[in-house]
Amino acid sequence: MFLHVLSIFLNVVAPVFGIVALGYAVGPRLKLEARTLARVAYYVFVPAFAFHVISTSHVALGRTVRMVAFITLAHLAFAALAWGVARMLGRSREIAAAYVMLAVFGNVGNFGLALIRFRLGEEALAPATIYFIAILVIAFIVCVGAAGWVKGGKLSAVASIFKTPALLVVPPALAVSSTGVEVPLLLSRMVGLLADAMIPTMLLTLGLQLRGVRDLRPSADAVITTGLRLVAAPAIAAAIVPWFGLTGLERAAGILQSGMPVAVLVSIIAIEYEIAPNFVTTTVFFSTLCSLPTLTLLLSLV
Repeated sequence: MFLHVLSIFLNVVAPVFGIVALGYAVGPRLKLEARTLARVAYYVFVPAFAFHVISTSHVALGRTVRMVAFITLAHLAFAALAWGVARMLGRSREIAAAYVMLAVFGNVGNFGLALIRFRLGEEALAPATIYFIAILVIAFIVCVGAAGWVKGGKLSAVASIFKTPALLVVPPALAVSSTGVEVPLLLSRMVGLLADAMIPTMLLTLGLQLRGVRDLRPSADAVITTGLRLVAAPAIAAAIVPWFGLTGLERAAGILQSGMPVAVLVSIIAIEYEIAPNFVTTTVFFSTLCSLPTLTLLLSLV
């Protein structure tokens, strides 16, 4: 058992954290800007990756619907649990909203896709990408909705989620996958090359973004929300996945995507809406560090 866990740590987890550490270390020396890399990934690499993986996969529509239903219910459960814990502890509405945001938005792009690819193989990228896109939409809606509710603002920003490049490529990618239409070789090769650049670029970007975190002293709330994200969330996902009849790669990928550390995007939303930005940003960093052992264990169990 020990050798199995050690092998997963060295061969699956360490390479991913190594690239993040590389971005953290060399970013300032090379004067790299996280915002520029993030925008390139968001508008170019991520949609190319999504189109490439989905269009070349053969995930049945029925299973896709069940996967989306499963991951939606799971994330709504994460949100409800986080809200309940925060209110039970007597936290303010603002901190309770931050609890919810931290609980539902895992780092399913930077970490999730890379770890699943190393642990489960290339075949797992199709369900992992479907989960990635579904979680992105769900998490943005919940986070922006919670922030808007606290601040009494409008929720019109939620509508902009459906204009995200990664989501826009899903319909044509599904059409290609279901009909078997041949994508022109020129376009296929361009998309494939861009798709290959997504994971390393996003991991380097994560390292650059974490470099910007100033206050690294976790509060009690940071410890609690980290536990909700890294321990409670995958446990809930594992408990409810049998309800949807998902097995194999679809089951494993869904549980793994539910156990990722908090996404850096939560910090951006918290800063934009002024929802406890220091607490949120500290938790992003703390959860990323704590995910080193939790992800190693989770990867060994699926």
